[in-house]
Amino acid sequence: MPRVIHFEIVADKPERAMKFYKEVFGWEFNKWNGPQEYWFVKTGEDSQPGINGGLTPKMNQESGDTSGRVTNTIDVPSIDDFSKKISTEGGKVVRPKMAIPGIGYLAICEDTEGTSFGIIQNDRNAK
Repeated sequence: MPRVIHFEIVADKPERAMKFYKEVFGWEFNKWNGPQEYWFVKTGEDSQPGINGGLTPKMNQESGDTSGRVTNTIDVPSIDDFSKKISTEGGKVVRPKMAIPGIGYLAICEDTEGTSFGIIQNDRNAK
């Protein structure tokens, strides 16, 4: 069964947001060595329940603007299959399948109520 495995915080000022979450919750941030500004967020030890996430700067997007939101990402075995299921059940794929180098493939979707979420297919060979 697909599960939420990651969250993403979109921030106007990433440094300010990181300081806030570090001070309030003690979360750790590590910069990703990829093609865009992105930080991995460690929210606790692996032995604790919960998930880790990421933080990205706000970007002007033509569609699927997630500024000031948190997006939960669900692990799926096939982006293509689940994109079809989402559309069939009345949801939308607002940002289609895109490669995240060394991680996998991601699509941003909306449910029938307009709530955005991501689906990710792990594939370390993604380019």
